Amino acid sequence: MKTIGFIGAGQMAQALAAGIDNAYSDVSFEISDPSDEAKKLFCSKVNSSVQIRESAGEIFRHCDAVFLAIKPQYFHAAIKESEIQQSLADQSASPLVISIVAGISIDVIASATSIDQIARVMPNTPCLIMEGASAVSFSQSVPPEHRQQVLDLLGSVGTVASVPENLMDSVTGLSGSGPAYVYTFIESLIDAGVLTGLPRDIARKLAIQTVVGAAKLVAQTEEHPAVLRDRVTSPGGTTIAGLKQLEVNDFRGTVIQAVEAATKRARELGANS
Repeated sequence: MKTIGFIGAGQMAQALAAGIDNAYSDVSFEISDPSDEAKKLFCSKVNSSVQIRESAGEIFRHCDAVFLAIKPQYFHAAIKESEIQQSLADQSASPLVISIVAGISIDVIASATSIDQIARVMPNTPCLIMEGASAVSFSQSVPPEHRQQVLDLLGSVGTVASVPENLMDSVTGLSGSGPAYVYTFIESLIDAGVLTGLPRDIARKLAIQTVVGAAKLVAQTEEHPAVLRDRVTSPGGTTIAGLKQLEVNDFRGTVIQAVEAATKRARELGANS
């Protein structure tokens, strides 16, 4: 993929473009967005050339792959089927469409664009620092080589997994919304540190590194989290006292319910698209 288009040039588009730009030396970008500020920021994030286009149709005409990076409520206004069809009328091949629009199914995208090679992606905000967790579903007509190209592109900004589309709402509830749960946990740790006497700046530093370090330990050792938890839980010690209080307040059950609620809401939004 030599030329990659973005319809929508906001933060997630900028993060993806920055990762792709770092990973590939021979890529160029084309973007379309009503916001001059978004376009300016996009251009500042990459070293490769960026061509600004006036419409989605122009992006589809000139690019090998097109990212749909717009908010769900603006999808139908931004993607006009007749305009895209006209743009592609004299081309032998259509671009691969890669959508990061939450809640919009592959069937809806295919109907709106008249393109059958589609990858539907759910990224998350840590893509902004190349530590994202993304999942992707493909339409049946996407060939293996294009599937691998999409996985490689998304891998440039973090971890990526391929899942059936019927699991995409679960991905939204877990990793799509998950950073917000983690931020709330970190905030709670900081406030608890302050409550027990730590200066806020020290509590913040310790809380952040505790979460980062624990996550890396799970990833690098590949141990089950329960095994690692048991290693720091001494009989009659401080950790078991804290864990008991988490259980009293149904910490794990609350987290599970949060993911379930977010998944349910994702299904509702998808049904209304």
